[in-house]
Amino acid sequence: MLTGCYGTKYLQENQKLLHRQTILAPKDFSKKGLSDLYAQKPNNKFLGILNTQAWMYHFGERHYHKEKFIAKKEKIEKKFEKKISNTKSATRKDNLLFRKKKKIDDQANKLENGNNFMQWGTPISVFDSLKMIATAEKLTNALLVKGYFRAKVDANFRESRKKVFVTYKIVPGSPYLIDTIVYDVPDKKVFEFIIQRPQDALITEGSQFDQDKLTKERERIDFLLKDNGYYDFSRQYIDFQVDTVTRKNHSVIVKLELRNPAKADHHKQFRIDSINFTTDVGTKSINDARRISVPYEKITFSYFKPEFSKKILAQRVFILKDSLYSRSSTFSTQRQMANLDMFKFVNINYDTSGGKFVANIFASPLEKYAWSNEAGVTVTQGFPGPYISTNFKKRNFLGGLETLELNGRFGFEGVASATETGNFYQSTEATVGVALTFPQFLFPFSRAASFRYAKYNPRTRLSGSYTYTDRPEYQRKLTNLSATFSWTINQKLQVSFTPTSLNIIQSTISAPFKAQLEDFKSKGNNLINAFNPSFVGSMILSVTWNNNYGTTQKNSTLIRTTLESGGTLLNLFTPQIIINQGLEPYQYIRFNFDFRKNRIITKTSSLAYRINTGIGYAYSTNRVLPYEKNFFVGGSNSVRAWRPRRLGVGADTPPLNANPSQNGYFDYSFEKPGDVLIEGSVEWRQKLFGFVNYALFIDAGNVWALRTETTGPTQFSLDRFYKEIGIGTGFGLRFDFSFLILRLDVGMKAWDPARPEGKRFVLGNTSFIGPYGINSEPVIYNIGIGYPF
Repeated sequence: MLTGCYGTKYLQENQKLLHRQTILAPKDFSKKGLSDLYAQKPNNKFLGILNTQAWMYHFGERHYHKEKFIAKKEKIEKKFEKKISNTKSATRKDNLLFRKKKKIDDQANKLENGNNFMQWGTPISVFDSLKMIATAEKLTNALLVKGYFRAKVDANFRESRKKVFVTYKIVPGSPYLIDTIVYDVPDKKVFEFIIQRPQDALITEGSQFDQDKLTKERERIDFLLKDNGYYDFSRQYIDFQVDTVTRKNHSVIVKLELRNPAKADHHKQFRIDSINFTTDVGTKSINDARRISVPYEKITFSYFKPEFSKKILAQRVFILKDSLYSRSSTFSTQRQMANLDMFKFVNINYDTSGGKFVANIFASPLEKYAWSNEAGVTVTQGFPGPYISTNFKKRNFLGGLETLELNGRFGFEGVASATETGNFYQSTEATVGVALTFPQFLFPFSRAASFRYAKYNPRTRLSGSYTYTDRPEYQRKLTNLSATFSWTINQKLQVSFTPTSLNIIQSTISAPFKAQLEDFKSKGNNLINAFNPSFVGSMILSVTWNNNYGTTQKNSTLIRTTLESGGTLLNLFTPQIIINQGLEPYQYIRFNFDFRKNRIITKTSSLAYRINTGIGYAYSTNRVLPYEKNFFVGGSNSVRAWRPRRLGVGADTPPLNANPSQNGYFDYSFEKPGDVLIEGSVEWRQKLFGFVNYALFIDAGNVWALRTETTGPTQFSLDRFYKEIGIGTGFGLRFDFSFLILRLDVGMKAWDPARPEGKRFVLGNTSFIGPYGINSEPVIYNIGIGYPF
């Protein structure tokens, strides 16, 4: 069994399996990145034991027959050649040629790299002593680059039952320090730029020598000069000389040489003479008309028809006439033009002919109209239901680069009855919405201020929506109107401010359902508030700091904070619609903090974790938050051992199930809203084989009521809240199809605060299949798109 787990059964005679490699170094020495230098690597193992990738490869190898792929390739070629020769349509012929190439390339790939199983897996890693020596040499060279000129690396291995364990022992010695930096820069003006901000330099006297820092310093100087007019400067002009002989006691002299161009005694600075902006590249003219040129804000705009606002475009051009060339301003202009969602591409080049330095901006517009449709299936409470949605977009709606969006969604699904046990009914939901986005702040700023703020990618979004939900227990209508300002301070920091978000909620509920809601209210569950005729108006400020979050190749962090004030204007006056419609107003303060981190461990594994907290305080006469503003825990993006929004409130015990053998001990038919939120997750992610990854996770969290009529298990209390945090664990698979990630997670309760104290550890009661007993805890199966956080 172990030979199958480790993969040693795939070894040939006299072969050994490279099982593990270890780098030993002093405690104060950083080994970061050294494992990437292995000339040979062991197979990745599932849970550190199962060699699934080797099994996958050799399973495919046993069923791989090269002659079959050769025959299939020939068959495909003959089939398509016959079709192509018989077709007369040029369009169809091009389509057939494309399909032929795609299928032939697929067969050629399998001939070269094996079948799918072989490509998803990896061959068994056979120990090679020459590669062990090569690794030691690469480690030694890496230490030299970091200034350890007298480092030693000893490589040793031991064998055990056809497995080899390799150890690389590093004796780095003392690092060499930079004693002196000497500059050899004939161009005095360039030299002044280099030394004017010494705090920006990446190499300093007294610091440890590092070859990588010399490379980065070369790049820094290159970018610095290109931001100060040196358009044709190249980092090839920069060279470093390192002297380890003149100085002793582990110190070096670094000489920075910056040469002048051939046949010149200085580097030339370029100043913008003029700016040309063509807004309709790729557009065909009508009746062979020529483009007209119109000057505006020292920019010459060229077009067949004046479709786009020159004012908005000029605000997003950061290349200024008579200013020095700037690489950063060029890139910022391209980025801001792309943010407008008006152009397929924006190219900027510079013309130095004729003794002038001319900036040329070429933009190709996107289609004015876009229409997309989507159909799918949603799964809620275990019952699937189809939906269809549509989205219509019109670009440049009013001629000022605005975007108009119309969207609609209609769907129905099976939901468990809220008033009867064992029944489920069809729930119908329909939504229509409209949004108009302006690429500027709709605020009477001065012209100078508008141009100054354009670099922050300002937007104003006006939106409205109407949602109708129809279930046997209730019908609910929600109308929303909002206005939002958003801007980007830098590539990591985004801010949005919604000065007004208005919601009107109207509901009709059945008598049995109302009685059930009243019973929940008496126990601290404010679900009934979701169905009261209500008016909810709020102001929302959200700040997001995103450092590479969403990428899986490097360490990344996301921090999002949201502060919301509801019913603020009600302190000044009460809108007439509230009085006329008999709506219940809400006044509250709500705060949410969300922290996420993804730490890359190796090229195939990472550790992700999240902390999400929030609190809401209502000061209106009803002393409750609007239902939509409550916090919830549970579901595929929260604590996955509980169904969506079903964990809590506090240590409150849910109703018992009428049929526990089929559905489990507790009845989780209703959502559990709370005023206080604490939740967190830790997840280990690792490649399993091919496009399949696995994850192991622990989730924890709960929601509590901040104020209740009487002190009870739902109320938040500092002396016991930590005992009431629900904990779940589990495992899952992620199928990475490049264009989306399909996620399947299995959640298991470990600590259930709804159980009596002393009986809350329930991991041992996990049951994957029914029938369930009183102590059984059914696992929760979660399906999602993308990562949980």
